[in-house]
Amino acid sequence: MFLSRTPVLPTPEQALPGRAEPEFSVPARHTVLGNPLVGPYPEGLEVADFALGCFWGAERKFWQTEGVWTTLVGYQGGFTRNPSYEEVCSGLTGHTEVVRVVFDPSEVSYETLLKLFWESHDPTQGFRQGNDVGTQYRSALYTHSPAQAAAAEASRAAYQKVLTGSGHGEITTHVLPAADRPFYPAEAYHQQYLDKNPAGYCGIGGTGVSCPIGVAKAEG
Repeated sequence: MFLSRTPVLPTPEQALPGRAEPEFSVPARHTVLGNPLVGPYPEGLEVADFALGCFWGAERKFWQTEGVWTTLVGYQGGFTRNPSYEEVCSGLTGHTEVVRVVFDPSEVSYETLLKLFWESHDPTQGFRQGNDVGTQYRSALYTHSPAQAAAAEASRAAYQKVLTGSGHGEITTHVLPAADRPFYPAEAYHQQYLDKNPAGYCGIGGTGVSCPIGVAKAEG
C-alpha cells in the first residue's frame, strides 16, 4: 500500500509505534527572531499550527510576518509518538509537516495568518504540493480555540468561493482541533532551515488567487 504511486494514510494499527521520548533535542532559540522555540510562552501570545507542504519554506513565510514572536517546525496529525523525519517521510506515521506559529494578537490577527496560509500554497492538491508527493505534504489547520476553528472554517469557505471562480478544484485542507493531535518538534537541522541554508530548497508556491481577509464580506 505504502509503495504505491498514490499516497494513503495509515490506520492507527498500521502506524509505527514511535517512542515515549524524542531521540533528539530542539535548539533553545529561534535563529532569526531570537525568542525561545518551545513553550511555555509569554502571557498574551497565541499559538496556531499550519500545514502547507514542505515546512522549510513555509516557516520562513511566517517568521517574516510582523507580530510573529517565534516559529518552529514539526509533525502533527498522525499516530506515531515522537517520530523522526525519516519515519514521517515513510508515510507510516500519519503526520503532516507543520509550522507552529506563536504570535501577538495585538500586532497580527489569526485571520491575517490564515490569509498568508491560503495564499502560500495550493490547498486543492490532497497528498502533495507541486512535485512534493506524500501524506506528509497535505494541507491542514490545527486550531487551538473555538475562535480559531470558526475563523479557519469561515476562511476556507471564503477562499473556496474565489478559487472556484478562478477555475480551481475543491479545497482538501483539514480543519481539526490541535488538542487531540500532539505537535512533535522536528530535528534541530529543520528549525529555521532556510535561514541556515539561504539557497536551500523551498517548495512553497500558491495558486495566485488572493484570499479575502474580510470573511463576512466575502460570504455576502
